[in-house]
Amino acid sequence: FPFDDNVLVFKVMGKIFSLTNINPYKSINLKCNPDLAEELREQYSGINPGYHMNKKHWNTVIMDGSIPVDKLKELIDHSYELFVEKLPRKKLEQIELEKQSS
Repeated sequence: FPFDDNVLVFKVMGKIFSLTNINPYKSINLKCNPDLAEELREQYSGINPGYHMNKKHWNTVIMDGSIPVDKLKELIDHSYELFVEKLPRKKLEQIELEKQSS
């Protein structure tokens, strides 16, 4: 909660890949490949340019039931992977070690 008591932030190696207001929980912001972001916005009425974010690289996904749960999970994974794929090898190894120990 780096901003206030309502905005839950998810990070990988100190980089935000997702954030959501939990009071009330109505949407989630996810990083996205710009081309895919445009495609998703055209395909789903519940996916919009990122609210208070760089609209080219972020989407806001409205939690109104219009996005299938499997698609939402896929988008969260995509956001996470966008950061992980750019990490140096040493940090990737650290993530793997942390996964194995939990």
